[in-house]
Amino acid sequence: MIELAETYLGNITENASLSKRIEKLSLQEDYLEVYLSQTDSGKGRIHTHSTSGIEVGIVKSRDWSLREGDIFETQQGKLLLVHLQEQKVMVLTFPEPVSDAAKEALHQRAIDLIHLGHVLGNHHWPIIIEDGKLYVELVVDAEVIEATIRHFAIPGLDIGYERLSPQEHLTFSEHAH
Repeated sequence: MIELAETYLGNITENASLSKRIEKLSLQEDYLEVYLSQTDSGKGRIHTHSTSGIEVGIVKSRDWSLREGDIFETQQGKLLLVHLQEQKVMVLTFPEPVSDAAKEALHQRAIDLIHLGHVLGNHHWPIIIEDGKLYVELVVDAEVIEATIRHFAIPGLDIGYERLSPQEHLTFSEHAH
């Protein structure tokens, strides 16, 4: 039987009484825990399994994303604790600042980056720019995305990776037609 969770109660990092309830229930192992990808955290309907193997459905509005520590109550009256998994993302950077003397190269690099952004969007690969870095969500194999980016041969562009904890969650661009 599936445990259906539709009633959002709050987050244990912001609500001390919820945190105490979970703490008390953990001694009795009388609550459910799920580990979700950060990609799934924004979905309106999520089907998963708890750490104890119980089938769980979460129904919520798409206007907000689940966060580490969110608590739901299931229709059967059980509390459900949501954990977000660490997320590996691709990071594109230019480690060397561009000098004013290289204005033509800068202009060409800007055109290449616009073209790259267009291609990433056509592939529906979510991106976000923060702190001078372009983050690419790895929704397909990293090698496929890397090959696409390397095809542009943009001088000085470094491709690296970072692992983001659930607390470092990035909200990637949404794509719709």
